[in-house]
Amino acid sequence: MNSLIKSLALAVGLATLAGQATAAELVVGYQTGVDPSKVAQADGRYDQAIGQKIDWRRFNSGPEVVAALASGDLQIGNLGSSPLAAATSRKLPLVTFIVSAQIDSAEALVVRDGSGIDTPEQLVGKTIATPFVSTSHYSLLGALKHWGVDPTKVKIVNLNPTEIAAAWRRGDIDGAFVWSPALGEIKKNGKVLADAAQVGRWGTPTFEVWVARKDFAEKHPDIIAQYAKVTLQAFADYQAHGKAWDAHSEQARKIARLTGADAADVPELLAGSRYPDAQAQLGPDLLGGGTAKAIARTAEFLKEQKRIPTVLDDYSPYVSAEYVRKAQ
Repeated sequence: MNSLIKSLALAVGLATLAGQATAAELVVGYQTGVDPSKVAQADGRYDQAIGQKIDWRRFNSGPEVVAALASGDLQIGNLGSSPLAAATSRKLPLVTFIVSAQIDSAEALVVRDGSGIDTPEQLVGKTIATPFVSTSHYSLLGALKHWGVDPTKVKIVNLNPTEIAAAWRRGDIDGAFVWSPALGEIKKNGKVLADAAQVGRWGTPTFEVWVARKDFAEKHPDIIAQYAKVTLQAFADYQAHGKAWDAHSEQARKIARLTGADAADVPELLAGSRYPDAQAQLGPDLLGGGTAKAIARTAEFLKEQKRIPTVLDDYSPYVSAEYVRKAQ
């Protein structure tokens, strides 16, 4: 078991010791992925809807968010499906209350120009970076499985997106499976070998969610519902006006400022995921049952890859449509 998994296990073990937060202590952890809700965040719409100032904290990876949730440092956090599956498999008391993105080209495996990698088979012996236990890591392992490439024959290294960008500039890695802003940077002198949309069609789809600590959600259901409402409004705004969110738009600049992405890359990165509306959220494919099943499938794959020790019989206690329903 690697050190990151051990840290995750320790954090989950400490979760029961974390005290219940009050609404006055609302701390939210977000990541650097590009999505429409970042505009609402930049505009203070979440703070306005909830009626208080939110303490926003930026993280580089899902496992970091999980550790902060487990310790009680966060009450709400943004996670990918792979760290979510790892956390809930260890019974961390979380509730998934909205699917924030269904990932397509927003995450991809890029190989360096001149690396000698033109086919998947040529990944053998190469150094490929990805944040461990992330959606990108899950997608990388899924792609290797689909291609019949033994992952033990590829040097897979654990780097967060910032470290990936730096390692790429130094020439330390041959490729990376990652998201923005690192993805936009490495694509400038690399080529995409596969993206999350393709890997999803091969049977290993990925998605992102907003989760809350169960103790906080049970004590403050209206806050979670308002959070879901603002997120859905941001998705609707993008669906209605997304064509105007070009590289020179105020929306692109706001997203770039929060995530560290280049504003010129934001329109393409936004188009790289799907953002389900309330009807889709409540439907059978997502919060109505499909999300819990997808977490289970992800957990089974992670167990097969020896990334987690056990899989639960049922993940539905970690998903709730209640808050989106209240948001309507």
